[in-house]
Amino acid sequence: MSDIEREVHAVAGRARDAAADLAPLSRSVKDAALLAIADALVKRTDEITTANAEDVARAREEGTSPAMIDRLTLTPRRIEAIADAVREIVELPDPVGESVRGSVLPNGLDLRQIRVPLGVIGIIYEGRPNVTVDAAALCLKSGNAALLRGSSSAYSSNTAIVGILRDALEGTEVPVDAIQMVPGRTRESSTALMRARGLVDVLIPRGGGSLIQAVVRDSTVPVIETGEGLCHVYVDADADVDKAVAIATNAKAQRCSVCNSAETLLVHEAIAEAFLPRLLESLAESGVTAHGDPRVMEIAAAHATGAEVVEATEEDWATEYLSMDLAVRVVPDIDEALAHIRRYSTQHTEAIVTDSLRASRYFVSRVDSAAVMVNASTRFTDGGEFGFGAEIGISTQKLHARGPMGLTEMTSTKYVVTGDGHLR
Repeated sequence: MSDIEREVHAVAGRARDAAADLAPLSRSVKDAALLAIADALVKRTDEITTANAEDVARAREEGTSPAMIDRLTLTPRRIEAIADAVREIVELPDPVGESVRGSVLPNGLDLRQIRVPLGVIGIIYEGRPNVTVDAAALCLKSGNAALLRGSSSAYSSNTAIVGILRDALEGTEVPVDAIQMVPGRTRESSTALMRARGLVDVLIPRGGGSLIQAVVRDSTVPVIETGEGLCHVYVDADADVDKAVAIATNAKAQRCSVCNSAETLLVHEAIAEAFLPRLLESLAESGVTAHGDPRVMEIAAAHATGAEVVEATEEDWATEYLSMDLAVRVVPDIDEALAHIRRYSTQHTEAIVTDSLRASRYFVSRVDSAAVMVNASTRFTDGGEFGFGAEIGISTQKLHARGPMGLTEMTSTKYVVTGDGHLR
């Protein structure tokens, strides 16, 4: 075992002990710790911004894109917002101990299924240092110990933040080792965390598709896949054109760099001539480049939409752009749209725009994704928008949790059986 593996296993062992002490704590104790964390973040803002400036300077030297630098940057205002998000978690119900179901069996045994923490959760994530606080707070509220492995690009920021979080726990009943930063800045430390089966209960990767697939491929610890979103909007023959233009534009342009933004638009050929010129004008106003199939290119050439339209390639249909780009294809019918989605979707979110109840039911019953929108933007797939409060990510798998992962999804269950000398 290498030195870094020993270090990672050591922090994981401490996290396991902390998880055992954290699990039975009351909501009031955990909420008090979260409020202490929120206050500490604001009080020590200068320390965080100083450390963050080191990361931002390094990113600029390395030629990092302005968009990524913006995601990396922490300002006093953003830190205040992060602290407010922690306070919002305090207001959420505590799922631990909730009774899922229960009954008295015919033999008199009292059977209850209750929610319990998962235990030790490892989070491997990219870029944004605000995730350090979000993940730690969600884990703490749900009774889980957090092992945080951020990207090397935010190493100084994350180190400062985790130190502040741990200092805040010193004056509470929550064990300090409930929040720890995984040591090391190289891939070796991530790999060691992925291989810490028996010490870590579950890993949650947050980031781009390459990160998620690397964790899924290399981990011996169970993984909950989150985040990768190649989302589709299908405009049906019976769609209202005004509504379709608004939904498609919002799904792409309202915030293009997140996993629930639309990446591909599929348009029924019967509505293409009426819809696409309007849509292309709207996309042009928002600064979106359309990557169109031959029919889209033909319609774009026939109308002065002002849109930037380039010819789509096969790669475009499989691309999660996370930018102001949208792949657009005209399809002969709803079945071809569904076939396209089955081939390219990451099973995050798909949407249909239609005034036909039959078409919407047909689409919903045949799409196999975590969320399906009917006459609504894909941007609504979000824990806050669903009314769950904060989330750790959007699960795109089928086991344990699917869709926005709020506090409830960060728990498992156990059965408590109470008898009176019962023998079998």
